[in-house]
Amino acid sequence: MKKQSFRSTRLDRLGSAIFAEVAQWKQEAKSKGLTIINLDIGSPDQPPVEELRSALANASLRSDTYRYPGTEGTLAFRQTVAKWFQHRFGVELDPHEEVLSLMGTQDGLAHLPLAISDPGDAALLPDPGYPVYGAGLAVAGVEAIPLPLLEENGYLPDFEAIPQSIWDKVKFMILNYPSNPLSATADLAFFERAVHTARKHGVLLVHDNAYSEMAFDGQRPPSVLEIPGAFDIAIEFHSLSKSYHLAGTRLGFAVGNREVLSSLRALKNNIDFGVFLGAQEAGIAALEMDIRDSKPIARVYESRRDVFVKALHEQGWNVPTPSATMFLWARVPEGWSSRAFSQSLLTSTGVASIPGNAFGSLGEGYVRLAMVEPEHVLLEAAQRIGGFIRTAQPE
Repeated sequence: MKKQSFRSTRLDRLGSAIFAEVAQWKQEAKSKGLTIINLDIGSPDQPPVEELRSALANASLRSDTYRYPGTEGTLAFRQTVAKWFQHRFGVELDPHEEVLSLMGTQDGLAHLPLAISDPGDAALLPDPGYPVYGAGLAVAGVEAIPLPLLEENGYLPDFEAIPQSIWDKVKFMILNYPSNPLSATADLAFFERAVHTARKHGVLLVHDNAYSEMAFDGQRPPSVLEIPGAFDIAIEFHSLSKSYHLAGTRLGFAVGNREVLSSLRALKNNIDFGVFLGAQEAGIAALEMDIRDSKPIARVYESRRDVFVKALHEQGWNVPTPSATMFLWARVPEGWSSRAFSQSLLTSTGVASIPGNAFGSLGEGYVRLAMVEPEHVLLEAAQRIGGFIRTAQPE
């Protein structure tokens, strides 16, 4: 009998298995009797507000909520997205052609290359950047070309430094501001340059704007669709997971270029039946609540940021102050690699983080910490980290 492998070689191209590794490091730390402080995965630690939980609960009790929902999302959800987008960004959307519901932005970002590309195509991906970008390309057989994001440039790409030979082979590029893992932000002037660059080179601009509602110090991150002409060459992804603590409902949406959204909708029509209707009703309630009385969840993370950064500085680790997201991106102390620092920190103190090179080669030398614990826990984490960096020796 012939021996077969039941594992696709495609899986080997999906990138870092760091999250599984971190889980193993946690087990090692637990075996030593350490209490784990989970600052690795960006999963909100708080529930959605009662109004949203009630909307979801009430919808779940109705008998008509359990039919197949349809891939594109209910018209009511899409209309509410359009209403919110006008309120938030001053941009008009056609809810029939320019809005598509998603099972979270990760769903759309992972499937997009399959919908708009062919094997052998290429795309520019931020380095460092969110791992699902590369995973989607690997599944689709699309070549990933790193788009360098450097600290000295404010983690914004230098479009002029990209050779024409690269632009000639690229079908689309992905941008992400506010950024995971970098916590960097970008203004309208940057997006004007990005749209101009995309139009000049005939590439699709894909903007992951999942953290648009999680900026600090009075910032209100823009949408790329605010730029004139952006609808011709751009789409944008948004998420309700972080902004409204609805991570488990798996709800997001894509907006923008009609042709691209039509292609993504056509793919998803063949592989899923859309988002649970109850989740969509919770999403409607969240967006309407924001329109009625905007109270960004960012305030929670801004307060945590202030407490955590101050505590780390007092412990001797001069990390930068993030301007957005739930993440802190910082250089590891001298002499450490990203992976060695993250692993040793966890197995020695119980504080879990993600090594920066899990987000791309330019992430080496950095570490990402997610501020997804209450302030008193973050203070405890800072104390443990301080003790570690003062006594531990680089491996």
